[in-house]
Amino acid sequence: MAEQPVGAQDAAPPREGHAAGNGQTAPGAVPPTVYPPYVPTQWRPERSKVVIKADLLPALSVVASVSLLGLAVGWLWSRLAPPQRMVISQDGTPVPLTAESFHRFDVLGLFVLLGLSAGLVTGLAVWLLRERRGPVVMVAATLGSAVGAWLAMRVGTAWAEGRFPIGDHVKTLDVVLKAPRLESAWGLLAWPMVTALVYGVMAAWNAMDDLGRRLS
Repeated sequence: MAEQPVGAQDAAPPREGHAAGNGQTAPGAVPPTVYPPYVPTQWRPERSKVVIKADLLPALSVVASVSLLGLAVGWLWSRLAPPQRMVISQDGTPVPLTAESFHRFDVLGLFVLLGLSAGLVTGLAVWLLRERRGPVVMVAATLGSAVGAWLAMRVGTAWAEGRFPIGDHVKTLDVVLKAPRLESAWGLLAWPMVTALVYGVMAAWNAMDDLGRRLS
């Protein structure tokens, strides 16, 4: 048996490696693991859906409840609104005294302030209905506020006229008290606008997709 040089012995590949190079698996060797191709996908969170059908009946309750609050606002306005002192002229028509015409602005400003306060209370109270948070209840609260403001104006002026009636037996130069009246309808916008604003601010501050609803 001929002896081979030392370098030739080191350069000779092993038999297992020679078999693997020919595409054959060597005895006792573990085949390489083949992984399926990975395709990355973009993760998208599930968006909350607007609940409409389940909120219709509670929305009607909100409209009715907020509208009835207009009775309290109208009664409070009729008690706080200042009357206008007037003097009976020679032809029998009442004429306002000096500086008494400023009360025309006072009664309107008082009605707007009451509307702003009622809108703040309405927006916060409806927002606390956590199980029904959403655009349906927000629209219902705004609609109920508009109806409540109109109802407050109607009943408020009626109750104010009942507090300060002008009798039929008045004489010339008599001083009478004229009931306050709302001569502008722009004051009706204060209540619904503040209600929608407060509810919208609370919804934006919540920063949750479902506004924190806890539906059963």
